[in-house]
This record gives sequence, C-alpha cells and structure tokens, in this order.
Amino acid sequence: MIVFPNCKINLGLNILRKREDGFHDLETVFFPLPLRDIVEIIELKKTTSEGITLLKSGFEIAGENNICIKAYDLLKKRFPHIPAVQMHLHKAIPVGGGLGGGSADGAFALMLLNEMFGLAPSKEELRKMGAELGSDCPFFIINKPCFSQGRGELLEEIEVDLSAFKFIIVNPGIHIDTGDMFKQIKPAIPKTSLREIINLPVEKWKDEMKNDFEEIVFALHPEIGNVKEELYKAGAVYASMSGSGSTVFGIFSKERSTSFSFPPDYFIKELTGQAT
Repeated sequence: MIVFPNCKINLGLNILRKREDGFHDLETVFFPLPLRDIVEIIELKKTTSEGITLLKSGFEIAGENNICIKAYDLLKKRFPHIPAVQMHLHKAIPVGGGLGGGSADGAFALMLLNEMFGLAPSKEELRKMGAELGSDCPFFIINKPCFSQGRGELLEEIEVDLSAFKFIIVNPGIHIDTGDMFKQIKPAIPKTSLREIINLPVEKWKDEMKNDFEEIVFALHPEIGNVKEELYKAGAVYASMSGSGSTVFGIFSKERSTSFSFPPDYFIKELTGQAT
C-alpha cells in the first residue's frame, strides 16, 4: 500500500516562553501544501525476520534511525502481532527545511500501518502516538489548517481559505539546526495572537504576522533573508520562513506571473491549493 505524505508551512510562528521541561511553548498556524513524499509498505509474509526493512530514495536522509522505523516500532510495542514489513521512502520534500517532511512521513506511516493491519486506534490515540514521534506529527494526522500551541501538539482546526492564491516554495539547501535556534531564541508574548491575525485579510499579514526565528536565521544566513526579499519584490502578498528554516515561501495571486533569478541549486516549487 502507498501513501503520499505532504508538507506544511507555518503561517507565522511565535515562541512564547521556555518551559520547566526544557521545551518551549509556541503558537503557530500549520497549513498543509501538496508537495509530497512517497511511502510504500509491503507485508513480508514469507520471512522469519521480525521488524522493518527500510529502502530510501530521493533526497538523502542522514542517520539510520528514521522516523518511519520509529513509527513501526511504536506500533509493534503496542500490537506485537504486527508482521515484518518492507518500507520504501522516497523523499521529494527537502530535508531539514522547516516543511515538516519527516514528521509527515512518520505520521503517514503510522496511519498506513494502522490501516493495513486493522489495529483501529482512534484518531485521538494516533495523535497521541504521533506526539511520541515528534511535535509536528499530530498535525499530519489531522492534515487540515490548524492553530497550534504547546510544543506544537495542541491543535485546533481553523478555516483558512487561500484558494485564490498560489505558493512559491524556495529552499536554498542550507541546513538549520532547530535545537541551536531554540537555544538562541528570546521568547516573548506577542502584542496580538496569531489566532486573531490569521482572520485578517492576507494582504495585512505582512505587517502583522511574523516568524520569531527569522531574526536569528537571517543574521546567520543573509541569503535566506534575501529569498524573502526577492519574493516580495516579485509581488508576494505575504512571504515568510517556514519553521526554523531554511525554506521560505511566498503567497501570490494566482493570476500573477512570477520569475526569479535564484541560484540554480535552489529548490523552487510552485504549488496551488492546500493538501487534503
């Protein structure tokens, strides 16, 4: 069986406070977009082995303990009867770019294994299990626009209609260490919550909505800040870095033609509509 995990962008991101457990409370709006990886899972019926074999293609993924393996192991602990499987993960979403591709892969693998083997945990149970994989995973179980709080696991579905717009995704291929960015961030309560700002016309987001990581990341990597400037110069009604970067997106009117002079090694993708 095959699924197609999609990416997300953050429409604004505020880091509110550091918690006693070392994590940070935040608020953001997750918005799903149709840039997709591919995950295929095949049951290995004629084998004496136990566990999962993972094949990988597309963008290179560092490390051996992939989140898809973690998803399988998480279910295996709860449902020991799950047979051995072979999984193929094809990465089309840039890795480590703030688009949540890894979290999407883990969440979709969790849902597909649940469907394949009739495990039938509720959506709420799957969300709780997803939170064990990563803070963004519960969002991909819902996979609709959500206002998010806590570490990103507290989710509230909201209406965000961007059907009149297209999205330009630009990834300059710079790896940003999210942990390092959190160490440098200075939390603050914003004057206006994203819950209110997201209800304003998109044309007003530029002056009201922000991503707290941008100041730090742009200072370290000015070329990422330049991407945002170029998107605005090209006519974006709103542009922002997603997550802790390094991907930057611009929201444009569908009727507007766009051309850019980014370096040839940049990943650039035009998308229309939200993933469902």
